[in-house]
Amino acid sequence: MIKLVSSILLLLLLSINILHAQNISVEEYINKYKAAAITEMHRSGVPASITLSQGILETEHGNSDLVKKSNNHFGIKCKKEWTGESVRHTDDAPNECFRKYATAADSYKDHSEYLKNSPRYASLFELDKSDYKGWAYGLKRAGYATNPRYPQIVISNIEKYNLQQYDTTFVNVNEEIAVTNKVNDESILKNATLVSDNEEIKNALKANSKFNKLKALYASKGTSLLAIATAANIDLAKLLDYNDLKIDGLLKEDQLIYLERKNKQGNFDIYTTLQKETLFDIAQNFGIQLKSLLQLNTKNENEILPKGQKIKLR
Repeated sequence: MIKLVSSILLLLLLSINILHAQNISVEEYINKYKAAAITEMHRSGVPASITLSQGILETEHGNSDLVKKSNNHFGIKCKKEWTGESVRHTDDAPNECFRKYATAADSYKDHSEYLKNSPRYASLFELDKSDYKGWAYGLKRAGYATNPRYPQIVISNIEKYNLQQYDTTFVNVNEEIAVTNKVNDESILKNATLVSDNEEIKNALKANSKFNKLKALYASKGTSLLAIATAANIDLAKLLDYNDLKIDGLLKEDQLIYLERKNKQGNFDIYTTLQKETLFDIAQNFGIQLKSLLQLNTKNENEILPKGQKIKLR
């Protein structure tokens, strides 16, 4: 009898350990799905920090029963317009209908479409992508969640796990990403509203686009810096200074071009590199003056930083 009880207890302990081993941590969830969030941000305009924080909350960072059986990372219910697969799950009411996806990437994309195509969320897309607090409170006002503390929880996740760093990050299109296979270079560039010729530059200037709360546009390889300066009515020398560029002419790669002086520091303390980058890349992505980053970090401006390198932003 004692042996039988001991065997049962041992099996229970093993089952608990196996179940625990299958769960993933918040950090693992972020690392696994950040590329999907960043990609969707550039495609749709929903901040990556908001998407990741919602995913962490809605799925218990990837461990909920619903996400495991449906790949539904945002708790989106079927609704009358849904024609895809579905699962039944007890949430606010018993046996409710939830959308089911083939992949996590499909769920992330549908989340963006759900927000983008609904008139009640339209005002959110007028906010700067870096205004995660505005987005969090705006989602609650628009009726996304019933929890009265929803904005505070979303904001807490963002600030605790430094998710706002992904709101000014561009995905490395050559990097293999498990959740999205390979990010499509063409689609990212298309949705980032690249400009190249004079007419596109003028249209971008009329749109008054902002990155990191600064006037800027995203210019493609081969764009003339002189053309940008002329269209923006900025002295070429000033444009070069704003962007920490030493040589004028044609851009050698796609990049952000700021039309006013960048900030002296970032919005948060530490950025962890997601790929091989230089301080110049980080300065442009976050809208920070390169000389400030050089003072904060004992690095050369053209030094190739490995993935996982911690860089001070303020």
